Amino acid sequence: MRRETERYESYWMATTQGGSHPPLSEPVDVDVAVVGGGIAGLCTAWELSRAGRRVALVEALRVAESVTGHTTGKVSSLHGLRYTRLIREAGRETARLYARSQQEAVEHVVATADELGIDCDLERAPAYVYAESPEVRDEVRAEAAAACEAGLDAVFTEETDLPFPVLGAVRVPDQVQFHPRKYLLALVADILAHGGQIFEDSRVVGLGEGTPCRVTTESGVQVTARDVVVATHYPVFDRALLFARLRPVRELVVAGLVPASDAPDGMYVSPETRTRSVRSAPSSEDGQRLLILTGEKFTPGARGVERRHDRLAQWARDRFPSLRPMYRWAAQDASTTDGMPYVGYFHPGTKHVYVATGFDGWGMSGGVMAGRLLAGMITGAKLPWTDVYDPRRLHPLREALPFVKAQAGVARHFVGDRIRLPKLDGASQVAPGTGRVLRVRGRRAAVYHDPGTGLRAVSANCTHLGCTVQFNDAERTWDCPCHGSRFGVDGAVLNGPATRPLEPVVVDRRPGEDGGEEDGGDRDGEGGG
Repeated sequence: MRRETERYESYWMATTQGGSHPPLSEPVDVDVAVVGGGIAGLCTAWELSRAGRRVALVEALRVAESVTGHTTGKVSSLHGLRYTRLIREAGRETARLYARSQQEAVEHVVATADELGIDCDLERAPAYVYAESPEVRDEVRAEAAAACEAGLDAVFTEETDLPFPVLGAVRVPDQVQFHPRKYLLALVADILAHGGQIFEDSRVVGLGEGTPCRVTTESGVQVTARDVVVATHYPVFDRALLFARLRPVRELVVAGLVPASDAPDGMYVSPETRTRSVRSAPSSEDGQRLLILTGEKFTPGARGVERRHDRLAQWARDRFPSLRPMYRWAAQDASTTDGMPYVGYFHPGTKHVYVATGFDGWGMSGGVMAGRLLAGMITGAKLPWTDVYDPRRLHPLREALPFVKAQAGVARHFVGDRIRLPKLDGASQVAPGTGRVLRVRGRRAAVYHDPGTGLRAVSANCTHLGCTVQFNDAERTWDCPCHGSRFGVDGAVLNGPATRPLEPVVVDRRPGEDGGEEDGGDRDGEGGG
């Protein structure tokens, strides 16, 4: 069970206060419009502003908050068992370019922090991929050889400073851990200092690929630009059909204080069935460090999120008995069908629209890499690994099985979640603080029982492609299992690709009069897919 001392809040969000930027209220004409204010969007805007381009960054909510504000803050070129797969499926040259691009991202963060004088708790530390079982030990040993072949300074070791036994690990030295919000908010200040513009609370809902391009917000105001970068984590435009080649993944985080002597010096991740990641960060309390642990990956919309969080917290306490839990949060990412990010031209027919997505849990190094790559493409300084990340690539043999599995999951939810639902009969049917999908006057409704105000209901159909949302009992949100859109209990969009909120559904709170007769269909006009 969650302890009273724990806050359901990201440590990075709790310990920084970002500035306020105005919404887009009048037309703007710039060289480049960047849609999305996470690490990929901010790094792209920063690189371009430094290159002398007039840049406008447009964010739906607040910059450096949504996905980026809930990461774990590791910048590393060692990405699980990535290099073994890359060499096997894409070849040694692709693996070498991938490793070089990611390691250069690590060094770029260090150089940028030094150049701008950013106090972001940056520390150099080795990265490890460790094994606790004999089977995974063999995979880890092979990964050490593959990573070394790809050009990293990787070795296999049986020595770690974890307080529990491991059978072996890959070790790559001199990686980076930092406070991602402190770093990115410094980039924001520098973007503004170089003439860039940043607009918050301005959700982009339209994209016109003319000469020039135009992006339109939900309020109808436009940004005109020669080039557009879509860096919204999960693309909010479907014209490239990338959503069919992406799989959303959510991962839980627990963090708390431990004596500095109990904190590991490295950054650790395990590729075992239940992934576990461990690292520490500086703390304001003398003699203490913040221990950050992640794991329990799941698809948005999965049930029992709070139970998963408790399981992760128990794992943490078992292995670090001195841990004083303080924070819980969750991170979201998307993986591609071939395991490589999509960074480059949005679709085959465009020359001025770019995308960055699919970082598969490695968004810190991936976002920095994407900023450099996209800025290079736009300014004519193409980087050597540009083709490796091209979103227009197709590898049928490598992608066929993951694609079929991903789409089978979508189809299962789209059809299976439309079974006959019980109708809402009264407030007692939904326990306080919980939510259920029920039938309300012939409509599928996502019904939440607010302990203070009673029932509140919104359409249960995700406004992206119409899949049925499910209640997240830990974060008290409505999450779409098909493509990862997330909504507040009031229907507001928290994560895309959805751009429209869930429509309100009127609920009569009098017991016995909340429901209606089944009519076998939906009346909210969102049932398409």
